[in-house]
Amino acid sequence: MLPAEGGLSTVAMKRRKMDFKAMQGEYAALFTPFTKDNRINTEMVGRLVEYQLAGGIRGFFVGGSTGEGMLLTLEERKRLLEAAIKANRGRGKVIAHVGAVRTEDSVELARHAADAGSDWVSSVPPIYFAQSFEGTVYHYSQIAQATDLPFMVYAFNTNVEPERDACLFKIKNLRGMKFTNSNYYSIQQLRRWLDEPALFLNGKDELMVAALSMGCFHGGIGTTQNIMPRHFAEICRLVLEENDVATAQPLQYEVNAVIALMLKYGNMSYAKAMMRFIGLDCGFCRGPFPPVSEEQYARFADELREQGILEEENN
Repeated sequence: MLPAEGGLSTVAMKRRKMDFKAMQGEYAALFTPFTKDNRINTEMVGRLVEYQLAGGIRGFFVGGSTGEGMLLTLEERKRLLEAAIKANRGRGKVIAHVGAVRTEDSVELARHAADAGSDWVSSVPPIYFAQSFEGTVYHYSQIAQATDLPFMVYAFNTNVEPERDACLFKIKNLRGMKFTNSNYYSIQQLRRWLDEPALFLNGKDELMVAALSMGCFHGGIGTTQNIMPRHFAEICRLVLEENDVATAQPLQYEVNAVIALMLKYGNMSYAKAMMRFIGLDCGFCRGPFPPVSEEQYARFADELREQGILEEENN
């Protein structure tokens, strides 16, 4: 749609009216907790939500990479989202990740997200098939047109080409991006190409201070926010509200020490082991992630105690 003569188009006016300040903050890429018989633990979903809201988290990214969304059935993804929305009770913002191999599945999940009460929907680019820019535009267009919810691109370890990717923001309802990469210069340049403001959230936990200090992000979404919500909420407050990078740096240092230990074994099950350590046992990850044995957990818990950053709490 072209702007009316002497003014903005209806779409452009809606974009300008969007209150991105209301979305500013840190979001937990919510873990999917499992019971011992490998079912979604909806009671633990509620506990996770309460813990993170109490720690200052702005909201939740549900069913993404950390949430093992691609390892869940469609019905499980719906159940997880419903549990998170029920536990949240409108206090935080809920972003439903609906990425899937089949565009039709993404559309179904997006419609369910709207019906369930999500605030936003998001998706990674096409997976396995149609890995081209044209395929990405088609995939995103179908999802964005399925509901009236604002849509967020999930740029997961992909490069942003500013001039090209600015075209994505012409898609109906496409209002933002979760950027999980470290080329923040490309995001600065992308924002220059956009006709209207958009929401940008950083996905690199280990670079949160750097990302926010670039002045092109409204907050972040990540795994470690589950474990250290107060650190991230304070980093975001200090940098975005107080412009105090120096005070935020020691918090980032502690976050990065925990991340280094989390990544040491190359298995996301150790991230869930950290949740067990702080008293929120989310069970194991699904395959292909190997489970952490009791012997492995005991050694890992010793490392966490020696590090001395996370506070141990029995379930």
